[in-house]
Amino acid sequence: MPDEQPGAPRLDPAVAARLRRNADGLVPAIAQQYDTGEVLMLAWMDDEALRRTLATGRGTYWSRSRQSYWVKGETSGHTQRVHSVALDCDGDTLLLRVDQTGPACHTGDRTCFDAGDLPLAAQ
Repeated sequence: MPDEQPGAPRLDPAVAARLRRNADGLVPAIAQQYDTGEVLMLAWMDDEALRRTLATGRGTYWSRSRQSYWVKGETSGHTQRVHSVALDCDGDTLLLRVDQTGPACHTGDRTCFDAGDLPLAAQ
């Protein structure tokens, strides 16, 4: 992740202290449609992506493949307006309740989780 700029705003230290990051300094962020509960996607955030999301109300993530920040919908128009952000009990996963405009998945599907259920051996 890029070095912080001197004097740049930082994530609230009280929030940062609650986060349990992986070895790469990232936390998984689940985006959920705020009014239906539909799970839309999973992405990754570092402190700066979370700070930007909280400051702007727009879903901002860290791209592990591009090694850069991205705002959901910035190029596609398929935006996420963030209604709330919650941290789980362990501090290692974020839940963003969003209003998704258009598809959430990069494949053009509404959700990244519509490829079909995996078979369960026992039901």
